[in-house]
Amino acid sequence: MAESYRSVKKPRSSVTLLPPAEYEQLAHVASKKRWRLVWKQRLIVGTLILSDVFLAFVVWGVAWLGQGSWGRGELSEVAVAAIVPSVMVWVGLRALLGLYPGYGLGSAERLRRHTYSVFATLAVLAVVAVGFQVGDLLSRVLLAFAFLGLLFLTPFVQHCVKLGMKKTGLWGKPVITLSYKETGAKFQELLKQEWGMGYYPVAFLDHHLVAAGKSYREVSCEETLADAANLGRKLGVETIIFAMPYTRREQLERMVSVASESFRSVLIVPNLNGVTNSAVAPRDFAGTLAIEIKHNLLDPWSQMLKRALDLVGTVIGGVLISPLVFAIAVLIKLDSPGPAFYGHRRLGAAGEHFFCWKFRTMHVDAERLLDKHLQDNPFLRAEWEQNQKLRDDPRVTRVGRFLRQISLDELPQLWNVLRGEMSLTGPRPIVDAEVPKYGEVYKLYKRIRPGMSGLWQVGGRSDTSYVERVEMDSYYVRNWSVWLDLIILVRTIKIVVLGEGAF
Repeated sequence: MAESYRSVKKPRSSVTLLPPAEYEQLAHVASKKRWRLVWKQRLIVGTLILSDVFLAFVVWGVAWLGQGSWGRGELSEVAVAAIVPSVMVWVGLRALLGLYPGYGLGSAERLRRHTYSVFATLAVLAVVAVGFQVGDLLSRVLLAFAFLGLLFLTPFVQHCVKLGMKKTGLWGKPVITLSYKETGAKFQELLKQEWGMGYYPVAFLDHHLVAAGKSYREVSCEETLADAANLGRKLGVETIIFAMPYTRREQLERMVSVASESFRSVLIVPNLNGVTNSAVAPRDFAGTLAIEIKHNLLDPWSQMLKRALDLVGTVIGGVLISPLVFAIAVLIKLDSPGPAFYGHRRLGAAGEHFFCWKFRTMHVDAERLLDKHLQDNPFLRAEWEQNQKLRDDPRVTRVGRFLRQISLDELPQLWNVLRGEMSLTGPRPIVDAEVPKYGEVYKLYKRIRPGMSGLWQVGGRSDTSYVERVEMDSYYVRNWSVWLDLIILVRTIKIVVLGEGAF
C-alpha cells in the first residue's frame, strides 16, 4: 500500500536535502535497489516471453493433433521447419509492439496489439512461403488451428501469468504519485483497480492549495519535489506521476523539469476529462505538442465492423441458446400467470423509440406492488429515486429473481440486436423519464445503439450509482472501439458465469 506524505511548508532552493556524505551513502543504497528493480523487470519480461513461447509450442502441438484428426496425415518437413521461426517472429513482433511487459496499456489496447501480432506473423509466414514456393507444403488446417489458438488463448494465459506474478509481488513497477489529497486518493485507487497496467503506487505526496480570498493559489512545490526526489532515491523508484490536472502550465513545466533530474519516467495526467478517448495520438508541430483525437463512431468502416460483430454474435449465439430460451419461457409460465416475454418502450439511437424485449421477471401488476411498497417505506423510495432499482424488489417473481442473478433475463434482446435496434455492447437502454438525468451526456447517448451489455454491467453493475452509470455511458461513446467491445463481451461472460453484482 502506498504511503502518504505531506510536504513541510519550508522554503528550499535545492532539491537535495542531505549533506554530501549522507547523500553519497543514500545514492549507493539506491543504486543497489535500482539494480534489484532492473533484474526484477528483466525477470518479469523473461517470464512473459517464456510463457508465450511455451504456449506457442503447445498450440502448434495441438494443431498437429488436430490436423491428424482431420485425416491430413503427417507434417511435412517444411511445416516442421516453419514452427520455430514463426514462434520467434511472433514473439519479436510482440516485443516491438511493447507487450513485454506492456506497462501503461489498457485492456483494449493490449488486445489490439496482440491481434496485430498474430495476423502480422501469419502474413510474414505467407510471404515467405510464396517467396520460396513452398505454400503447397503448409497445411491450411494446421495454420488455422495454430493461429486461432494463439489469437484466443494468449490473452487468457498472459492474464493468468500476470495474476500469478501479482500475487507473488513480482508484477508491476513502483511509482510515486504527486497530487492533491482527494484527486490523488482517487488516482491511487484507480491504479490499484487497473493493476494490469503495471503501475503500483508506493508513495503519495500531497501538494496543497491554499485559499486566497475567493480564489486559490498554489504553495511552492520545491519542498514536495525535494521529498519526491529523496524518496525516489531511497526506494529506487524511477517513475513519478503528476496527477495535478488544475496546475498552471508554467508551474507544471517547471515541476516536470526538476523531476526529470531524478526520475527516468515522468507521467502527466492532463485536465482533459470529457475530451480524450482511447484513439489519441501525440503530434509534434515544430516543437509544439498537439493531441490528435479520433472519433471512431464517425468512421463508417468501424460502424460496419461493429454491426458485423453484432450479427455474427447474434446468429451464432441465438442458435446455441434456443433450447435454453424455450426452457426459461416454460418455467416463467409455470411460476406466475402472464406472458413469458415483456417488451418495454425504450430510447435508442438518434432518440428513436423501440420495444426492448426481456424475459418477464415481474408480476403482471408490478407497478401497483411497487407504489404500495414505496409508500410504506420512505428509505426504499430514496433508494429507488437514486438508482431506479431496489435490492429487495417486491415486483420480482421467484424465477425472475433467479434469472436476474444469473443475468439471463435479457437474452430476448438478441432479437433487438438482429433488428438493428440494439447492439451486443453499448450504453444501457433508458426510458424518456431518464433523459433529464443524463443532461448533456444524452447528446452522446443518441450517437450509438444501446447495448445488451456495457461498461456499467461489467464494471460494477448494480453496485454503481446512477451518476456513475451515466459517466460510464459517456466514456463508452467517447472511447468506443471494436477492441473495447470485445473486452466487454469477454468480461460479460465472466460476470454471467460468476453471477457477480446482479439484482
